Amino acid sequence: MTDTADEEFKVRQVKPLIGAIVEADKQTLLGGNYAARIREMLDDRGVIVFSQTHFTDEEQVAFTRTLGKFVPEMHGDVFKISMDKKINPQADYVKGAFYWHIDGTMQKVPLFASMLTCKKTAPTGGNTEFCNTYAAWDALPDDEKRQIESLRVVHSFVNSQLYVEPEPSLSLYDEWAAYGTNELPLVWTHTSGRKSLVLGSTADHVVGMAPLESRRLLLRLRDWATQEQFSLSHSWSIGDTVLWDNTGTMHRAMAYPLDCDRQMHRTKLEGEEAFS
Repeated sequence: MTDTADEEFKVRQVKPLIGAIVEADKQTLLGGNYAARIREMLDDRGVIVFSQTHFTDEEQVAFTRTLGKFVPEMHGDVFKISMDKKINPQADYVKGAFYWHIDGTMQKVPLFASMLTCKKTAPTGGNTEFCNTYAAWDALPDDEKRQIESLRVVHSFVNSQLYVEPEPSLSLYDEWAAYGTNELPLVWTHTSGRKSLVLGSTADHVVGMAPLESRRLLLRLRDWATQEQFSLSHSWSIGDTVLWDNTGTMHRAMAYPLDCDRQMHRTKLEGEEAFS
């Protein structure tokens, strides 16, 4: 992708393999005239930053609808991400976002994309990091691609929660285990023909591989996929909106004081293809 400078829709790359920044007023975005272009950019860049949109919740939902099939949250159209349980009763669950993950690895069809708008920043920390799992796959040596291309990985909610609570009670463990497991390809061959790595905190073990060898492989590939050339870190300003392709990236929130009032509002786009 090359930088462009349409009068009402300016685009520039963040890094060669990931990220784009769009400068456009909210009426231009809400009009939908650039929706097809935004989707093409999303496929190419993985992550798009819309600087200083200052969307209301209603505007964010409307913008999301221009890009695909909108998916409401469990308790409304927008998920208010906060560690304040008065704002977000699921605050404990949000702690899992501090570790690299793909949304929807416990499902057959993951979300296509997610969007966050920043309402309040943290006093320190709180960046959101992303990595391009398409680019990470493309850059692997051919012999390594051949070794891992047919491997399958069991994903579990248990594994992701052990990052947050490494010594759970038995009753808490049983709550996590009730979500079951999901076996997925380590390398996702998309309907477009492109391939990406399926990794993250839910990745429990590689099928048919010894436990220590399995864990080492998953960690090595995570380190590979999240290295500098494939990743970016977005430092939030109030009013920023960030959209990312959930099928070709991983993401995580960076640490920040849990007693601060950092707030993000999320909307989602329905998945359009199954893991395969």
